[in-house]
Amino acid sequence: MNSATVRNLLVRGMLAGLVAGLAALVVAYFLGEPHVDAAIAFEESHAHEHGGEELVSRTMQSTVGLSAGVLVYGVAFGGIAALAYCFALGRIGRFGPRASALLLAGAGLLAVYVVPFLKYPANPPASSDPDTINQRTALYFLMVVLGVLLTVGTVILGKRLAPRLGNWNATVAAGAFFVLVVGLAYAFLPSYNETPPDFPATLLWEYRLAALAVQVTLWTAFGLVFGVLAQRLLAPASEAEATAPARATPVPH
Repeated sequence: MNSATVRNLLVRGMLAGLVAGLAALVVAYFLGEPHVDAAIAFEESHAHEHGGEELVSRTMQSTVGLSAGVLVYGVAFGGIAALAYCFALGRIGRFGPRASALLLAGAGLLAVYVVPFLKYPANPPASSDPDTINQRTALYFLMVVLGVLLTVGTVILGKRLAPRLGNWNATVAAGAFFVLVVGLAYAFLPSYNETPPDFPATLLWEYRLAALAVQVTLWTAFGLVFGVLAQRLLAPASEAEATAPARATPVPH
């Protein structure tokens, strides 16, 4: 793949990331922000001392701050994912540009978010001890790195086992390896159970579901949009055939 193609895919990845960020922003605002407000209200109702005036109002945080953060993240995320796509295209199997984008999005969601999330799920304000934030952040990013490395290793293992075991058996064996190593990491890495006893369990559960929904929306939208853009760049002929209207078959007289 030449540098011009990589550059074009990078631009398209950033554009797809922006579109995915917009979709994720809608989900975050309508599903996530109400739970953040409820958690903040819980925190304020249990605070014995109130600090000074906020430097940034909650309204500003939930609108301009949220929008800027999600959209900038979406563009950066799209660029990084596009570079990963350039490396993965043709190396993960005989898939077309669109299918490869969807596979990359699914693998990225699993490696970057789902694997760390199941061990260290997202928590709303007032549900964790602020004194352990550094340890929890370090362990979370350790799980992200582990998830990415394991996903890459699983793909390589599956491809190497395929000639001897067949595609199906190789996929099952590689998947079992992935689950085993992730399970060992979950077992040996420390856990944190710092949620206050009176913190609403429903709020905690719904906040985590909302956080998961935001990421699923982000990765799915990116895979769909970037897949179309990559298909048009890398295989314009097949894209034109797929979108061309079917020609009427002439009826003999």
